[in-house]
Amino acid sequence: MTLASLSPQAALPSPSTAVWQLGPVPIRAYALCIIAGIVLACWVTERRLRQRGVAPGAVLDIAVWAVPAGIIGARIYHVVTSPEKYFGAGGDPMKAFAIWEGGLGIWGAVAGGALGAWIAARQLGIPFGVVADALAPGLPLAQAVGRIGNWFNNELFGGRTTLPWGLEIHRMDPDNPGHALRDDAGQPILEPGLYQPTFLYEALWNLGVVALVLVLDRRFKLGRGRAFALYVMGYTVGRFWIELMRTDEANQILGVRLNVWTAALVFLSALIYFVRVRGPRDYLIPLGPAATTTPPPTSDLSQVDLSERETPTRAAAPEGYRVVSEEQYAAWQDTGVVPPADDDDSRSDDGQPSDDAAAADLTSGDDEQVDEPSAARTDRADATGARPADRDS
Repeated sequence: MTLASLSPQAALPSPSTAVWQLGPVPIRAYALCIIAGIVLACWVTERRLRQRGVAPGAVLDIAVWAVPAGIIGARIYHVVTSPEKYFGAGGDPMKAFAIWEGGLGIWGAVAGGALGAWIAARQLGIPFGVVADALAPGLPLAQAVGRIGNWFNNELFGGRTTLPWGLEIHRMDPDNPGHALRDDAGQPILEPGLYQPTFLYEALWNLGVVALVLVLDRRFKLGRGRAFALYVMGYTVGRFWIELMRTDEANQILGVRLNVWTAALVFLSALIYFVRVRGPRDYLIPLGPAATTTPPPTSDLSQVDLSERETPTRAAAPEGYRVVSEEQYAAWQDTGVVPPADDDDSRSDDGQPSDDAAAADLTSGDDEQVDEPSAARTDRADATGARPADRDS
C-alpha cells in the first residue's frame, strides 16, 4: 500500500512533473507560466496605453526595463527576507543567484518592476501615472497565470482539509528537482491527506481583482495612479487572508508570517494614496512625426505605388507627449489639431489656474497688451509640451 491510497477519491490532482528536458535544456513549467503571464500583462497594458494616446509598441520599451527589474527585485526580496537559506549555517551565498531553483517575492517584483517602468516612462516622456494605471489590470492577470506554476511545483499550499476541492500533494525528490519521488512500483508518492489549494485561491482572487479594476476604472475613470492603487488594495486584502492559511516555511514577526505584515502595510499605503490623490484621468497627444496622420489615398488603383507596400516603414516614435483632458483628446482624434499648450499647461491638476499663470496675470500691466507673434507662441508651446513627464512623473 502506498500513501496515494490514503487520499479520498474527491480531490484536485497535482502534476508529478514540473520540468521536461528538451535535449540538454530543462523546460520548467513555472518559467512558462511566468512568461505567459508577462505576455498577457503586456497585451492588456498595450491596449490600455493606446486608449490613452500612447503610440503603439511603447509597452515593449517599458517591458525591457520593467521585466528584468521586476525579476531582480523579486529575488532580492526573497533573499533579504530568507537570509538563513543563503548566509546562515550551512547556507551557500552563491545560491542567492540560482533563480532557476525558485524563490521570488511578489512584493519585490512589484517594487522592482515599478522602478523599471518609471525609468522607461521618463525616457519615453510618458507620465508614470498613465503607465501605472494602464498596467493595473494586467498585473493581477499575470499573477494569476503565474500561480499555476506553483501548482506544477507542488508548493504554496495550505493546511490539511476535507473539502472536496482539497489538493493532492506529491512528495518531491530533492535530488531530482521538478520530479516527484516514486515507490517501488514506479508510482509517484503522495503526502497523506489533502491540503488547501491556497495558490488556487490566490489565482481566483487575482482574477476578481482584474474585474474590479476594469469595472471601477470604466465607471469612475480613475487617473493619476489611482487605478494601480486600487489593484494594490484589492490584491493585498486577498493576500492577507490567504497568507494566514499557508503552512510552508516562512519567517515570522510576533508569531505572524512576514508577508502578512507586508500585505497590511502595503494596503494602508495604497489606501492613503487612493484617498488623498485626486484629479481627472490624463490623456496624451504625441508630438512630432507620430502626431502626423497620413491622409487616405484619393487616386484610383492605377496610380498606387506598389513599391511602398513592398517596403513598409515603421512609424517613427513620437518626440514626446502633451498631457490633455479627455475632451481635448477626443477633439484631437476628430480634427487632428493639437490644442494650444496654454489650454492645458496653464492649469493645475484640479483645473484651477496654476501659480505661474496667476503670477503672470498679476504682473501684466495695461501697457503690455501686445500679443507675442503666433510663431513664437507655437515654438513655446512645442517646447513646454514635449516633456510633461518631468512634471507628472
